[in-house]
Amino acid sequence: METRVTNRVHIGNVIRQGIVFDFKNLRGGTVNTDTLPQTVASLFKLLDERQVDYLLVGGVAMLNYVEGRNTQNIDLIVAVASLEALPEIDITEQDGDFVRGSSNGLQVDFLLRTNALFDKVRIDYATTQQFVEQAIPCATVEGLLLLKMYALPSLYRQSSFARVGIYENDIATLMQLYEPALDPLFAELSKHLSATDLKAVRDIVGEIQQRIIRFQETSKTRE
Repeated sequence: METRVTNRVHIGNVIRQGIVFDFKNLRGGTVNTDTLPQTVASLFKLLDERQVDYLLVGGVAMLNYVEGRNTQNIDLIVAVASLEALPEIDITEQDGDFVRGSSNGLQVDFLLRTNALFDKVRIDYATTQQFVEQAIPCATVEGLLLLKMYALPSLYRQSSFARVGIYENDIATLMQLYEPALDPLFAELSKHLSATDLKAVRDIVGEIQQRIIRFQETSKTRE
């Protein structure tokens, strides 16, 4: 699948701007944003030096496919053993298959391959994208859709309205731009979600499809 964003993404600058222009941080914080670009570059060099098998996902990965996505952290799919190879990253939280760490003020979220879907995405929905920092293993459009659709039922149960909105917008944008085949994705999700959660995801995606159709029809009438 062809990438539509033509300019190479500078991960360090993206994260720095995400923090600087976040209204919650206007009162000042402890992160030295001037050093974040170098911290990001050093992180990916470290991953290569330690031969960590990882996959970039989340907001930064999205920026390879859509413009204007804002993010303040890096999301990686890794094996549990990889965390032991990265003592420079301080682990601050762990909840099941999710681990949060920090490195010189940079937030790094790990999705562990102990989760069967995360492992599947790492193996079968991976490509290599060229960023300003270096070439980085990155999730495909389909891989990102799988992860975001998989997360939706949990986010609804947590009443995480803001994150639901972000995830649904990401899904809608990827669907509208790339028109991926959805049936194979639902077939994969059926192995990892309950029947109830799978139906909920199908209903949400159906609503998104209807929004896309209305958008396209409205756009045509204005031409």
